[in-house]
Amino acid sequence: MLPSIAARPFSLSWSERRTAAAIRLAAVAKRFYHYEHRTTSLREFFIRAVLRRPLAVRRARFSLEGLTLDIRRGESVAFIGRNGSGKSTALRLIAGIYAPSAGEVRVIGRIASVIELGAGFNPELTGRENVELYGAVMGMKRQEIARHFDAIIAFAELGEFVDEPVKFYSSGMQARLAFAVTVAVEPDVLLLDEVLAVGDASFRERCLARLERFRARGGTLVVVSHDLEQVRRLCERAVWLEQGRVRREGPAGEVTRAYEAASGTG
Repeated sequence: MLPSIAARPFSLSWSERRTAAAIRLAAVAKRFYHYEHRTTSLREFFIRAVLRRPLAVRRARFSLEGLTLDIRRGESVAFIGRNGSGKSTALRLIAGIYAPSAGEVRVIGRIASVIELGAGFNPELTGRENVELYGAVMGMKRQEIARHFDAIIAFAELGEFVDEPVKFYSSGMQARLAFAVTVAVEPDVLLLDEVLAVGDASFRERCLARLERFRARGGTLVVVSHDLEQVRRLCERAVWLEQGRVRREGPAGEVTRAYEAASGTG
């Protein structure tokens, strides 16, 4: 999992920040490009130049187009939809991993995210060293990291593996450590992409309990998940994306049931 941070302050007064949406996406679009042809040899370069043909033919594909959404402080929202619908792209835009091709993304507060399995940790460093490094990146003082360390390791259930390089960890161990260290830093906004799909039932239940405590203290939660039962348990609102556009948005129960009906899984 990729634990990452972003804090993107923008020009708002203190009173405006108190009432503003925690996350605002305004007419956001994200394009990805692929090349149907690229000139790869000097001979081809001269031939195409003489024939006045383009040296490269590039095509654009929209992953998201015209996404407008406000997420209130303390709200929990899920992006749902088929693979390729733009869910993870939306999460990466909020996290600051991607820059929008058009539109604007605004986030108030400190963001922590768990997005990609295996990324974000230095595989050559031990679990202990990665926890210390991540805490430092998040701006935690050494004393704060030390205070949270035992709880992080206990939650991740690393045991004797805490001083082993992360490259020897299983996917479940990496997921547990990524989640444990991310929630320990107490962000304002927490972004999760299928993090609960990895690990056993006991781990998932402990994660859900921790997320419910995060919500109770006023944290803003944004989730991407194919597990609609988890969406209904964790989230007040769901956004159903289809081919990069919002097909339906509203209370999580209503939207997930409509999605199930349309998918033939309900």
